[in-house]
Amino acid sequence: MDSKELLAYFLPEGILEYFDIIEAKESNDRLTLVLEEKPLPMAEQSQKRLHSKGFYPVTQIQDFPIRRKACYLEVKRRRWINIETQELYSRDWDLVAKGTRMTSEFALFLKRLIG
Repeated sequence: MDSKELLAYFLPEGILEYFDIIEAKESNDRLTLVLEEKPLPMAEQSQKRLHSKGFYPVTQIQDFPIRRKACYLEVKRRRWINIETQELYSRDWDLVAKGTRMTSEFALFLKRLIG
């Protein structure tokens, strides 16, 4: 088992399919994992010419404690721009959750992102 497989046990199920862990910050009583959405093509917008255009402001979510430390996920969701129309898009997490094998825990986690 590699470290990514092991880490998957501590995060919402399926999250490592769509996010990379880019940083881990630790203090005496807190662990913060910074997650960045991968630049994966958006299937629901496949007919459009989209280009990654940065990120939305970071969303911080409290997750289950790990080894007596509060655990927070700082999530950076990607924005996309239609090259032809200049319209902004982001992944529709509700749609992705319905069309995949993700658990309700992961879907609930993502639902909190779009608030």
